[in-house]
Amino acid sequence: MSERVKSHNPPAGAAADWTIDQGWNTYSAADHQVWTTLYERQTRLLRDRACAPFLRGLDALDLHRGGIPDFARINVELERLTGWRVVAVPGLVPDEVFFEHLAHRRFPAGRFIRGPDQLDYLQEPDVFHDVFGHVPMLTDPVFADYMAAYGRGGLRAFSQGHLAHLARLYWHTVEFGLMQTPQGLRIYGAGIVSSHAETTFSLEDTSPHRLAFDLMRVMRTPYRIDDFQPTYFVIPSLEDLLQASLQEFAPLYRQLEAMEDIPIGEVTAEDTVVHRGDQAYHQGRPAPQ
Repeated sequence: MSERVKSHNPPAGAAADWTIDQGWNTYSAADHQVWTTLYERQTRLLRDRACAPFLRGLDALDLHRGGIPDFARINVELERLTGWRVVAVPGLVPDEVFFEHLAHRRFPAGRFIRGPDQLDYLQEPDVFHDVFGHVPMLTDPVFADYMAAYGRGGLRAFSQGHLAHLARLYWHTVEFGLMQTPQGLRIYGAGIVSSHAETTFSLEDTSPHRLAFDLMRVMRTPYRIDDFQPTYFVIPSLEDLLQASLQEFAPLYRQLEAMEDIPIGEVTAEDTVVHRGDQAYHQGRPAPQ
């Protein structure tokens, strides 16, 4: 969940909930080749770096077959496993639309694919980020419940004016989260698993801090949408993440109103440090906008 559109009116050709037909038959051979190139490149990196639920999800949905996945095909197995579906949307959608879909176990995914000259960076999420990055984790029952709970919480936060705090939770978990496992740190965040460069940066570079997940700490921590993260948060398990999301957030929001944000890249005395980074990558780089 990053910057979203302000208009509440769906574009021409979209339904009232902003969904559209994926139009799978309209993808070109070049489009499918981009998916295949990205898929093969990422899976080579991820076998010893992504968490087990993500890797199981890749296998369960068979995302390599036939290039860009047909949502109708993968939805059969996804619904069987966790009751989720992927729905096509024209791009970024309004916050309330996004939360409504998640709350009802629908994951909105862009249908377009980046060009072959954009393999390493794309500002707006495309079908590779949305489907390869996000959907495998939705085959895991615990993470699937977390995402639905996040959607319900998002609808409440939208009405209470606390979207900024909840957006940080999504960013530092769903998009850029790390997990502690018996085999060491592993990735579950979609923004990392779909990025060739950030896959290795997040786990192996000396620059970023890696801190133990704490709900209030995460919601006080801004994030970067234009570069690697200076700080990654490490959950002990998906079950712990789900339990943190099931509590009542209204009292937390009241506490947050009286608390200052923690600057990006700062480590506090209260943090549990998994790895204290040297922040070398971000030193001298432009500050976030």
